[in-house]
Amino acid sequence: MDDLDARRREQHKQRLSWMPWLYFTLKPRHRAWAEAWQKEVQDRLRELETVEIAEGCFISPEAHLFAEPGRPIRIIGPGVSIAANTFVHGPVVLEAGVSLNARVSLDGGASGIHIGEGSRIATGATLYAFDHGLAPDRAVREQPVTSRGIVLGKDVWVGANAGITDGVRLGDHAVVGMGAVVTRDVPPWAIVAGVPARVIGDRRERRRSGTPSASWSPPDDSEQ
Repeated sequence: MDDLDARRREQHKQRLSWMPWLYFTLKPRHRAWAEAWQKEVQDRLRELETVEIAEGCFISPEAHLFAEPGRPIRIIGPGVSIAANTFVHGPVVLEAGVSLNARVSLDGGASGIHIGEGSRIATGATLYAFDHGLAPDRAVREQPVTSRGIVLGKDVWVGANAGITDGVRLGDHAVVGMGAVVTRDVPPWAIVAGVPARVIGDRRERRRSGTPSASWSPPDDSEQ
């Protein structure tokens, strides 16, 4: 491999790390080196942390996964993608097809975070499955920590920079708007937005997508 080809490959790795959905559409000539690269990344995580990773997933080498014994990270289905600069601290379970985009933060506290099949977590979203007390007779740093856990159903979309607090359950097919702060349970199919988040719509009342007039497709990587 000449120097230009090597630099193009390294650039392509950066592209995949920040836009990991492209990994699943790679052409065969790129897939060979990309799968070998991913095997190295994932084997290293398995060696150093308490992680379970299903076949057919993508994890950026710039992602930060921490899973002590008793606080595992379990990626239990194929098609999961974890982008660069994410922070994931177990206990966390990710079902098939879950995507964590760049700079997402998940901390499972003591009770854990469970994200259902096909759910999408956009850039900068934060899910923290623990909380601190607010008693006035002690400093914040001395407050007891509680944890009830967070559960997202399947096909949930959490918008960029949204926050989800401990104890919240999101029903299947729910949508959380960009920048929302979710402090209470969200029903299936509901669209919520605002601070604190409130229901502003229902996905079932939206127009059917049908056949789009112009569909998006991944960029052609044939020259990379």
